[in-house]
Amino acid sequence: MFLRSGLAVLTVLFALGASGAATADCPAKSTQMDDIIAALKAAPSCNRAMTIFEACEYGASGDVQFGAVVEQKCEADFLPGLGTPRKKAYQRELRVCDRKYLNESGTMYMSFTALCRAEVAQRYSQKALKTAGPKAR
Repeated sequence: MFLRSGLAVLTVLFALGASGAATADCPAKSTQMDDIIAALKAAPSCNRAMTIFEACEYGASGDVQFGAVVEQKCEADFLPGLGTPRKKAYQRELRVCDRKYLNESGTMYMSFTALCRAEVAQRYSQKALKTAGPKAR
């Protein structure tokens, strides 16, 4: 019992420390949600959007909105050309992220889910761009 409580406290402290350090390097105009979303939407690529997300994340439920913007940015690189089997595989990987922290309480788990989903979309984007070659970048 004490071990589990201690681990939970350490996790929260680590998450707070990491997000506090990240916001110092956040390239958005400010750390306000609207400014971060604007920076994510203005990002020239999926990878750059992911970098901004990681630098500006709150470590809380607000990250769900940031992750959604990154997902959309990345999906533009691969979703239109994705066949049905790969589309189903992509949706399955997103559902794995959704279920991963389903039974956990606390807003940091919403952040973890958003980051997981964005990472899946980023991987698919990177694969699509690699396959398409230098012209797609």
